[in-house]
Amino acid sequence: MSKLILSAFADEYADSFIGQLEVLAELGIGFIEPRFLDKINVADLSPAQAKGAKNLMNSFGIRVSSMGSPLGKITLDEDMEAHLEKARRVFETANLFETKFVRFFSFYPGAGQEIARERETVLDRVGRLMELAESYGLTLCHENEAKIYGESDDACLDLLEAFGGRVKCVFDMGNFVLDGVEPMGAFEKLAPHIAYFHIKDALAAGAIVPPGCGEAKIPEILGSYKKTMKEDTFVSLEPHLETFSGLNSLVGKSFENPYRFENRGIAFRTAAENLKDILAKL
Repeated sequence: MSKLILSAFADEYADSFIGQLEVLAELGIGFIEPRFLDKINVADLSPAQAKGAKNLMNSFGIRVSSMGSPLGKITLDEDMEAHLEKARRVFETANLFETKFVRFFSFYPGAGQEIARERETVLDRVGRLMELAESYGLTLCHENEAKIYGESDDACLDLLEAFGGRVKCVFDMGNFVLDGVEPMGAFEKLAPHIAYFHIKDALAAGAIVPPGCGEAKIPEILGSYKKTMKEDTFVSLEPHLETFSGLNSLVGKSFENPYRFENRGIAFRTAAENLKDILAKL
């Protein structure tokens, strides 16, 4: 029987990579979606740093679910050739880390551009990233996020269908809530394309809250997906609680978050235990 498997962005718990692995081992989480290791982005790891990280993960028995890469998180007027070189380094590290998935984004508009009008440019750039990823035996997985081309569920579906299944979906129900998209409706549209999930919860007013405490319908969506899923699927915790300073400007909303935590460690542990409880009840 196929299972939902817990992973996490453990850099939200600690900057030090060994600290990240320690908390995952303590919480019984066997996978990580690496983003920052000792404050170094996965896209910037040297070959020696990547090998050291892999050896450290092996010593903890922790594997990589997907690369939490920043690919596609640039504007359309930035240098794409340089970005492809960065992608090549990400893909080499992904192979070393023995994962088949790489998270990416679908670009921000350049100066004076409206991203919805730049569909052909976006598809061209995503296609170039996709073909390079495939040359490394990897699958690109698109995350919905504010202000990129794939912000809405309809835009995500358009992008995914344009590549005929070669690009997959990282479904982030919390981001959809923050962008004013009803999450269950988005799930129903995108379910056939989902490779894995990012788990954060949110209130449409603008607050990110612990899993199960907001309007992202995490239990309902995961429960529905589990009924029909054909293979093991990662649910990757990305709680963004307490220490994520960029969110308010990102979504352009002011809010008073009803959930506050003394420190990032408590915030991360709370989110992890909430998600474990949700998964146990499905």
